[in-house]
Amino acid sequence: MIRLSETSLPIKILIAAVTIIAAIVLIYIYAGYDPAAEGSMFPRCTVKTLTGLDCPGCGAQRAIHAMLHGHILEALRLNALFVAELPLLVLLLLTSLLPDRFPTLRRILVSRTFILILLFTIVAFTVVRNLV
Repeated sequence: MIRLSETSLPIKILIAAVTIIAAIVLIYIYAGYDPAAEGSMFPRCTVKTLTGLDCPGCGAQRAIHAMLHGHILEALRLNALFVAELPLLVLLLLTSLLPDRFPTLRRILVSRTFILILLFTIVAFTVVRNLV
């Protein structure tokens, strides 16, 4: 496995550029195509289809679409956990690309305690959203 901290600067720049381009393409796709529309190109959730229960990710695609159109409250209604964890995902990406720049934050984000808290939060969210 290649560690980003051991790669050269040009490789890090390439990874960052590819990540940014991929993000722009995904933003364009999610802004232009409504995942909730009939006949949407976006896949339906297998868990929801088979069990009728919402998985932790159910509503995330629609939440992204809503946020890109400025409908933050709608995004929260669709998947509050996803919306709340977006800054965390950005931080994780940032600390993965620049581990030497944010060593303390990186240590916290990959610590066993933090991961267990995150897993507990995801499980609790899943249970609560299916009971309410």
